This record gives sequence, structure tokens and C-alpha cells, in this order.
Amino acid sequence: MTTPPHERRHFASDNYAGICPEAWAAMAEANAGHAPGYGDDRYTARAADLLRETFETDCEVFFVFNGTSANSLALASLCQSYHSILCHEAAHVETDECGAPEFFSNGTKVLTLPGADGRIDPAGIDHMVEKRSDIHYPKPRVVSVTQATELGTVYRPEELAAIGARAKARGLRFHMDGARFANSVASLGVAPRELTWKAGVDVLCFGGTKNGMAVGEAVVFFDRALAAEFDYRCKQAGQLASKMRFLAAPWVGMLRDGAWLRHARRANEQAARLEAGLRAIPSVRILHPREANSVFAALPPGAADALRGRGWRFYDFIGGGSRFMCAWDVTDDDVRALVGDVAAVAAQR
Repeated sequence: MTTPPHERRHFASDNYAGICPEAWAAMAEANAGHAPGYGDDRYTARAADLLRETFETDCEVFFVFNGTSANSLALASLCQSYHSILCHEAAHVETDECGAPEFFSNGTKVLTLPGADGRIDPAGIDHMVEKRSDIHYPKPRVVSVTQATELGTVYRPEELAAIGARAKARGLRFHMDGARFANSVASLGVAPRELTWKAGVDVLCFGGTKNGMAVGEAVVFFDRALAAEFDYRCKQAGQLASKMRFLAAPWVGMLRDGAWLRHARRANEQAARLEAGLRAIPSVRILHPREANSVFAALPPGAADALRGRGWRFYDFIGGGSRFMCAWDVTDDDVRALVGDVAAVAAQR
């Protein structure tokens, strides 16, 4: 039987990419011999310790399979069923979780806030809290932000601190969906603590999959009291891995020598090259500031279909226009090839 060739590198999602070498090597290490199950192993302990070192605080850490479970279970742990979650109208927990936050919290309602380029305006928090205070309204309990946002922008430390201060003043918890947290840290060049607990974040869902792992997200509670019985919540939701070391070991590989940031920087840099190339095409318009590893562009009529006819894959339903996402393994040649094809099809319109 002939082995089919690998597909070309695409720009639809950073989920398309394979496993990075550091995560792969760490999984191979964990595969040598036996180890205790359900997280009682040295790889899980080491990964949790490395995350504490990364954030420079004594946080509580749990590993789950994917981002939907990380966000949904974290939010459920912060809410009762009669509460509400405040987030941007384009936030992933609102637009792309198929109601999972509501499901796992037994009905907590998601309420959306406006804001330019995917970032919420802190004043919107006050508006939603003050909008109604009667018993017929789902009481706001949590503010959730996406970092980097669904529109490819990032929250700066001072913006997060302002949101955190508003949340605290209103008695709300602060959750961060960090599926692309690594890209935001690489973009801003600040210590992870500045974007999380120092800004008032109570719990972070730190994404590993989009950063180069096969599977696995870390739920990081900076307020350890909020993590009470979260292990039971994970078990009930089918998120307690029996061979937990294979979720945790890739984190060891990524964190121990800074690979997580190297890969994020590379993805961001390729997105910057892609943005520059697309800006040079007169009929293409960039829709949102490029601050992480995605580029949103308005293409000439018919150009998107023509690009797909040339074999490219990308999304149109996120953020308006066409989204081109750069994964950790995208190369200069990949970017040049895409830009060249965009220029060619644009010239034909």
C-alpha cells in the first residue's frame, strides 16, 4: 500500500498543524515503561510545577483534553445555574462552543458585550450589571475574555487590569480563554504574570493544542480556593485521562526550554509577513489589526472561491472577510505561495 502524501500547509486553522518536535519527544519519554494513572505520575507533577514557574505563583493546575471542556468546566466552576457570564459578542465561548458553557453549568446564561476588534469595553461591564438587578434577570457572575481574541487582536496588560478592576468592584470573577495565550505573550513581550493574575485573572484556560501539541489544555486557577472539587467536575465530564501523563508530558517538553514561546513567535512572525504581502495587493483590504497569528482580509469578489480552486483552505465565517491563520510550522515559502496566488486571482477579478 502506498502511503498518501501529507497535505500542504494550510491557513484555515492552527489546529491543522502536526505535533511540534518538543511535544513529540516528551510524549516519547513518557511512553517508556509504566507510570501511575490518573495524574499520579512524575510528568503531570513536573508539568504543573513548570506552569507555576512560568506564572511565578502557586497556582492550581488541571489538564483536560480540549479547549471546549477547559472553558466550559472552568466557567461552570465559577457560576451557579442562575448566574450569567459577560463576554465579547465575538468571544469563542459565545460563538463556537455549541452551548457547552451553558450545558456544563446547568443553564448559566452567556450575555454579550460590544467592543472594537474583539476586545470588550470595560464600561460595558458596568452597563450589564446595572441594566437590571431584579430576580428575573440572570445575575452577572463572571467576566470572560479571549486572549488572543477571535479577531486576532490582544489585550494589553493595562486593558486587562482595567477589566479586572471593574470585575472586582462588581463582585465578579475573571476568566480568560487562552487558546492562543502563547501568541499573545509572544506578541506583547511581557511576562505571563502580567497578563493573568497580576491583572486580576482568577482562572486561565491555557491552550496547548494550537501551540503545537497533539491534544491537551491546562486549566490554571490563580485563586486556588476556586479549584475546590474541580477534579470531580473533570471526572464527571469525561475529562480525567486515565493515562494523564500523555496530556501532561507535552507541556513539560514545551515549557522546560521555552519552546512554547518560540513556536508562538514564529507563528506571529509568519502572520506579519502574510499581512505585509496582502497589504501590497491593491484590491485586498486588511480588516482588523494583526497582533497575533491571524490575518483577516477582504478579498475581491470571487477571489476566495478561486483560491479554494487552487487548493487553499481558510475560513470565511469568523470576523468577516477571510481569515488566514498561521500555525507554528508555517514557512516563508508557504506564505509566499499563498500571497502569490492571492495576487494572481485578484488580478483576474
